[in-house]
Amino acid sequence: MRVLLTFSLLVAALSAKNTVKVFILAGQSNMEGKAQNKLLEYQATAPNTKKHFAHLREDGKWIERDDVMIKYLNRHGRLTIGYGSRDRTGVELQLGHTLGDHYEEPVLLIKTAWGGHSLYQKFRPPSAGLPSAEKLAGELEKARERTRKNNEKRKKNDPLPTMEDIKAGYGVSWREMLKEVRETLENYETLFPSLKGATPEIAGFVWFQGWNDQYNGAETEYASNMTHFIKDVRKEFESPEMPFVIGVMGQNGSKEAKGAMKVIQDAQMAMEKLPKVKAVRTDVLIDKAAEALYPTWRENIPEWEKVGSDHGYHYLGSAIWFNRIGKGFAEALLELE
Repeated sequence: MRVLLTFSLLVAALSAKNTVKVFILAGQSNMEGKAQNKLLEYQATAPNTKKHFAHLREDGKWIERDDVMIKYLNRHGRLTIGYGSRDRTGVELQLGHTLGDHYEEPVLLIKTAWGGHSLYQKFRPPSAGLPSAEKLAGELEKARERTRKNNEKRKKNDPLPTMEDIKAGYGVSWREMLKEVRETLENYETLFPSLKGATPEIAGFVWFQGWNDQYNGAETEYASNMTHFIKDVRKEFESPEMPFVIGVMGQNGSKEAKGAMKVIQDAQMAMEKLPKVKAVRTDVLIDKAAEALYPTWRENIPEWEKVGSDHGYHYLGSAIWFNRIGKGFAEALLELE
């Protein structure tokens, strides 16, 4: 259900002196950000990697930009490291720096990301509709069987799921994403006093997601669901030509993508046929030093912790890889202006 206050009315109601460029960052765990801060701290001073981070630091400390603000769920403030998952950083760091360097106006990043959420289900946009009755019935039976087994194992008597319960799971993250963005725009002057009097202008959207659509045939619907998603985002924010950037799945790294991952990659790349959409390959931006050490990281933990901090599905937790991706996203947004 849409909120009563439309975006156009919200903007019209604001007494503005200038503009703040607003960018929405959405997706699942890799949009959350998975490079551990301790890795950034190490690489920022290590002789062979410090060059990658020099522009993000001043006087031996991480820059806190006064012209780039970020809101990520319950956290908000000036852009710096640490706006990823707990004690981690993601693409927002380099993305925000690149955009901040480009615009004279201040920049506001609104990040809405939840790990493990598929486009097929939780991020499913309204115009995609629900899956077929047959698929929903299959999901219901599986959910009921799980509940029966759990009740038997734990000697509980939880009620069996209903069809309404199954349907309610579709689009839940889509609705939460809209809620987060709208609440931030309604309260931005309180959250960020330095932006008081500025007019928010949604200038772009970045989508970084795909892993959980590799299963149960969801990949076959990805192109359709992504098309609906872009259409519905633009409709919600009354911006038919909003620049839209897609981070193409790249966990394959230097290897060729296969199977469901390849299907999703192709679907994401195909979105460039839509106006003002650009897909950014993330596999070609790989941190090869982290890739080389990952297969034996358990046997070489001290060396591994100098280059990576997570598993392959999280881009190895490589700060360099996440920064490269963030820069790629920002450059794509600027190309679409």
